[in-house]
Amino acid sequence: MEAETCDWWLEMETEMMRQEDPQEESGSQWESVCGEQWTVQQKGDTGRRTEDGGRRSVDGRSVFSTTSVHCQTQTVSSWPKDVGILALEVYFPSQYVDQTELEKYDGVDAGKYTVGLGQKQMGFCSAHEDINSLCLTVVQRLVERSHLSWDSIGRLEVGTETIIDKSKAVKTVLMQLFEESGNTDVEGIDTTNACYGGTASLFNAADWVESSSWDGRYALVVCGDIAVYATGNARPTGGAGAVAMLVGPNAPLALERGTRGTHMEHVYDFYKPDLASEYPMVDGQLSIQCYFRALDRCYATYRKKIESQWQKGPACRNVKLEETYSSKEVDKAFQKASQELFNQKTQPSLFLSARNGNMYTPSVYGCLASLLAQYSAQQLAGSRIGVFSYGSGLAASMFSLKVSQNADAVNHTPHGSKEDLFPGTWYLEQVDDKNRRKYARKAL
Repeated sequence: MEAETCDWWLEMETEMMRQEDPQEESGSQWESVCGEQWTVQQKGDTGRRTEDGGRRSVDGRSVFSTTSVHCQTQTVSSWPKDVGILALEVYFPSQYVDQTELEKYDGVDAGKYTVGLGQKQMGFCSAHEDINSLCLTVVQRLVERSHLSWDSIGRLEVGTETIIDKSKAVKTVLMQLFEESGNTDVEGIDTTNACYGGTASLFNAADWVESSSWDGRYALVVCGDIAVYATGNARPTGGAGAVAMLVGPNAPLALERGTRGTHMEHVYDFYKPDLASEYPMVDGQLSIQCYFRALDRCYATYRKKIESQWQKGPACRNVKLEETYSSKEVDKAFQKASQELFNQKTQPSLFLSARNGNMYTPSVYGCLASLLAQYSAQQLAGSRIGVFSYGSGLAASMFSLKVSQNADAVNHTPHGSKEDLFPGTWYLEQVDDKNRRKYARKAL
């Protein structure tokens, strides 16, 4: 698949990145995943997939515990702690194309898509779904499954490159979900730059929570796209879907402060100048070069910042990176040397990407969902997740998420009004960090 259509999770070299933070408990480790933009997931008994005649249905898309969600409505006088992702929801359409059948239809060698691209299925939307409906679905499900009230959300950011209106933002369409609550005080708007819009939206949401503008409510980030290509080599790399993330303090997946590495420049590797067409113009070779260059520069910046905090770092060979981008020898050598680490750290994130395809802006976060589904919260507690997000044109960033040592703790207070309960009804008031439940009774 062409680099312009991919966000990737970066595979960090163990000796390079497993540096102990003096301010953290020992034993912290990098858990990195490589995610070719893509997909959704189910975990354990909460997710059941059925497949019949080219249609899929999923019951239960919970991808990470939302029990740590707790609305911060009080006035906050100190710097919010551990701002990051509190809950995550993924949605994809029910229709798909089997990649084996697509190989036959396109008349290509068996395995070109299934082995060469690592794809099993490619999701697509029917005429009844578009970018607005995808985002409406994923937002509604996140709010309902997290038992949130609509007035507890103070910012809503949307990252997408699927444009069906040159003026009206997807964000404004999503505001119909807030109508019954009467909450119109919701900041944020759409952000567009290829696959990078979702990451920019996540940064904006986190920065809002950490700013003087924060009013104590949640931020909600939505990434959604429909990736389609004209007939040709890129056609099997399509897909569709949406991801919604709840952002706030005391998160089980906290964005590490002061470590982002960003690279941006002006190139035409992948772009959509024909406003009457949904197909992109792609320079595949240029896009690969741009992708590698952005990766190297983001990593160099990230490493410099992380080393300034940790005050240590490994020695590295002096290599002119640009000369390695098109070297098949280097590529094969790196693959061979990193295969074991790839299988351990990266492969789990690709489980779902192979089954839905390329989602553009939600892809890297679909891979995050996939990783979380493959491991328990206890297994991931205290680890770091390295993330690299690339959008053609180009904009790219590398950042890290720190998994809370108490990621599997509950400490949950149900949200929403109790007014609908009958008088005299007993109701759940709180679940503490030891999973002890406290109940109260509504007055008669």
